[in-house]
Amino acid sequence: MTLRKGEKTTISIQEHMAIDVCPGPIKPIKQISDYFPRFPRGLPAAVGRSGTLRPAVSQPSVGPTEPPREDDEDVDRLFGAYGTTPAPPPPKCPPTEEAVDPEGYESDDCTALGTLDFSLLYDQENNALHCTINKAKGLKPMDHNGLADPYVKLHLLPGASKANKLRTKTLRNTLNPTWNETLTYYGITDEDMIRKTLRISVCDEDKFRHNEFIGETRIPLKKLKPNQTKNFSICLEKQLPIDKTEDKSLEERGRILISLKYSSQKQGLLVGIIRCAHLAAMDANGYSDPYEFCYEIKHGDLAKKTLEVTVWDYDIGKSNDFIGGVVLGINAKGERLKHWFDCLKNKDKKIERWHTLTNELPGAVLSD
Repeated sequence: MTLRKGEKTTISIQEHMAIDVCPGPIKPIKQISDYFPRFPRGLPAAVGRSGTLRPAVSQPSVGPTEPPREDDEDVDRLFGAYGTTPAPPPPKCPPTEEAVDPEGYESDDCTALGTLDFSLLYDQENNALHCTINKAKGLKPMDHNGLADPYVKLHLLPGASKANKLRTKTLRNTLNPTWNETLTYYGITDEDMIRKTLRISVCDEDKFRHNEFIGETRIPLKKLKPNQTKNFSICLEKQLPIDKTEDKSLEERGRILISLKYSSQKQGLLVGIIRCAHLAAMDANGYSDPYEFCYEIKHGDLAKKTLEVTVWDYDIGKSNDFIGGVVLGINAKGERLKHWFDCLKNKDKKIERWHTLTNELPGAVLSD
């Protein structure tokens, strides 16, 4: 509708009635300042984690029942009351990446160091522990070409030494090696299976520098059941500390299989050195030649005696080197004591036992 100059606007009766019957009181329009808190002088604005300013409140909803806020509200109410939608509680929020520490996160180590597949079998009848190293996947690159020259080495803890170290062959230029190689520890007793831990390390061979450590895992032998193969697929870990309080005098120097028999016919004790394994110095085939001694002694006197067995490395033209020793008798403990008493109880019966050689001379034990 267009109006001429000087003509007044007229309102129809219908429009007039529509205005009069509009329900509810007329509400004032909120100003933009009503949507922001009024901070006391000197109070800084809220700062986000990123260092930028962020609004402390969200836009309030306008409702007919909302009471007007006064200017003299305290600071706590200003921060909490101006957001109509309160912040969700922390448990309901999705986890953030900043809460994860990459340095201590195990899956990161697993991804960076790789995994190792192997199996273990304890042959109780033959006192042997068979360790089959199958393969590794996703090893950490160690060489300039982005690859590695990996091999696996084994130690028995406690008492780790070069004598009880076994290792696989080295595979060149690969991060996913397949060995399918079985390494065997001989002379493993039930006592060893209770207290020993097998340390399996993956290393990178370097021709010009020291070999580099990639990762390791440790398996307590008590987890194995006799004569049952157990398969493992484990993420490699960073190098774990070795207990420095371990008695150095008990460092293992190899294993020796000894037979004891009291012969009623010869009236003496027959001592047989059947086999040695994992010696610090031994024959190329890993075995020693059997040898037997005979000591003439009455059976009743054996309960008071002690048998010392020492192993030496014979050198031509210079003094022999001591490899290790073991003591059997009333002053011994564990398997060594049990072996001695089994011999006394069973005349004319040969009893064989594996024993661990240590780097301590038996005479030092007896002198204490």
